[in-house]
Amino acid sequence: MRRKFYITTAIDYTNDVIHIGHAYQKIVSDTLARYHRLSGDEVFFLTGTDEHGGTSEQAAKKAGKTPTQYVDEISRKDKLELDALDISYDRFIRTTDKDHKETVVDFYDKVRANGDIYKGKYEGFYCVGCESYKTLSEIKDGKCPLHPTRELEKISEENYFFRWSKYADFLKEHIEKNKDFIKPLSQRKSMLGFLDGPLEDIAISRPKSKVSWGIEVPNDPEHVIYVWFDALINYISGGKDFWPADVHVLGKDNTRWHALLWPAMLKSAGYPLPGCVWGHGFITLEGQKISKSLGNVIRPTEVVKTFGIDPVRYYFIRFGPWLEDSDISLEKIKNAYNDDLANGLGNLVSRTAKLCEKSGISFTPSTPKLFESVRGHFKSLRPDLAAVALWQEIKSLDKFINQEAPWNQKGEELNKTLATSVEKIRQIGWNLKPLLPRTADKILKQFCGKKIKSESPLFPRA
Repeated sequence: MRRKFYITTAIDYTNDVIHIGHAYQKIVSDTLARYHRLSGDEVFFLTGTDEHGGTSEQAAKKAGKTPTQYVDEISRKDKLELDALDISYDRFIRTTDKDHKETVVDFYDKVRANGDIYKGKYEGFYCVGCESYKTLSEIKDGKCPLHPTRELEKISEENYFFRWSKYADFLKEHIEKNKDFIKPLSQRKSMLGFLDGPLEDIAISRPKSKVSWGIEVPNDPEHVIYVWFDALINYISGGKDFWPADVHVLGKDNTRWHALLWPAMLKSAGYPLPGCVWGHGFITLEGQKISKSLGNVIRPTEVVKTFGIDPVRYYFIRFGPWLEDSDISLEKIKNAYNDDLANGLGNLVSRTAKLCEKSGISFTPSTPKLFESVRGHFKSLRPDLAAVALWQEIKSLDKFINQEAPWNQKGEELNKTLATSVEKIRQIGWNLKPLLPRTADKILKQFCGKKIKSESPLFPRA
């Protein structure tokens, strides 16, 4: 029986089109999804857009459009950005989808029936950028640290609350017993630290008089469901047949909601918990946060136009912020392109093909496999290290060819050296499938037959 593997990314707010920082987690998740498909698993890969709430409502008003018109446009453009990176998602969910709305209402009713929703009054600060209420300890110099250019809203309103505090002990026990539930380790420690303080109940609705763009609270149509309580449920509505998810991939600023709020919600509603929540670091561009206000937003389509799809994928898989924050620049991408792809992989493939063509040798077809080192890193949710391990294989083959010097060999000695080289190239191509799918296909097509011919370079120098 095929094993099921369910992977999700965070879904993106529709106040603007995604940039390369948002796309990072989609690239890495796509790599993991492709690895599991290659391993024979039944994979479901979910991504999409978070379309309700104040950010979308305000952005639509500013653009002179209805919320529906606006989110339709942003959702369409987001898909184009993902397509530019060959993201092989199985479903692009939108929180305005009919089945999602129905699932949210059902989920809400389950939590309410469990006695975990009540009406109360909230007084404090709200960040529209985060779509979340802020405690005083989270505010720095009167601002939200994640959205310093936005003014915090000071609000006093009636809301429906979720009894988050009820699940503090459950959450702590689950995290401590399941060492792989929150990754990387820095995020696990951060979440346990958060639980050391009192866990307060959280508002899960806004009055329609304040935010009208959302799913109505089932027992009170004058309120709409607060965006996080709505958005997180997409992981069930989008992949009902695959729940629970094996891994949620998201930025570290969203870890608290996915690792602490979401499991409490699931426990209350009677659903099993996901296997792992991975909160990756932030991407900065030349030392600055990527933001519209700074004017340094780069879309995936723009960087792909400059370097190509697979080179962009390679850079972010290998050098992105999987564990810690990462600073990028176009110069760094260019250097990685030239060093690792043009002079590394591309040169190896090119000169091996030329040696094979010149020799006139007929090569025996073979079935390539994953390198055990690469497989091990993928199983450990470390696609960055899988890329490192694969490039070690590339360097190893390059060294082997230099040592054997097939250009000086003849007869059986030449046959043996080139046969070994071709077999390794085929394996490299196969192992590239999750990482650089287009490059992998080119290599395997070039080297799969009995006769191997030289072709144009995979990566002309930039």
